[in-house]
Amino acid sequence: MNMQPQLPNPLIGFENINRYWDKRWNIPTAKILPGQFYVSTHGEMICTVLGSCISACIRDINIKVGGMNHFMLPSPGDLSGETSNATETNSSMRYGNWAMEYLINEILKHGGSKRNLEIKLFGGGQVLQNMTNIGKRNIDFVKSYLSNENLQVIAEDLGDIYPRKVLYFSDSGSVKMKKLRSLHNNTIQQREAEYIQSINCKPTQGDVELF
Repeated sequence: MNMQPQLPNPLIGFENINRYWDKRWNIPTAKILPGQFYVSTHGEMICTVLGSCISACIRDINIKVGGMNHFMLPSPGDLSGETSNATETNSSMRYGNWAMEYLINEILKHGGSKRNLEIKLFGGGQVLQNMTNIGKRNIDFVKSYLSNENLQVIAEDLGDIYPRKVLYFSDSGSVKMKKLRSLHNNTIQQREAEYIQSINCKPTQGDVELF
């Protein structure tokens, strides 16, 4: 009888993240949804699916502590008519300005150094045809944020019209990315639109499942 390997303990604060053993890659894996982020000191794989959202994949190249976020909007109030004080992690993590701060600070808290950070960016697709180009605003935001922080991006795949599936190996920094060019339904687009519409009245964690 084959026993599934035991998952390493998550860092404090990440106990709610969906984690499992990926049989294909033979590696412990964390699956993040919009408004979540995850950091590992154990070389775990982190995966997500992006539409208009952005994920920053960041690690310290010396100590190999890395993580990924997944945010929907640049900042509170970025959608017309939206109001939010974004005082709690669960609500604020949906916004890029908080998502970037939380991710970078968590890596630094576990021994990382800002000068050793390696950054890769993905997402920002224009997948919602009937809405303003949230993807482009997310791209503009994250590039401006990193420029202001004097942090360089070494790889990116941004824009276009396709959703993306991203697999990030947090110790090596390797990324496996697939553009979902042939979708048989509009599940990703529909769920992303619903997430935007409910962004003020539902918690970030919950039933938003992209793959």
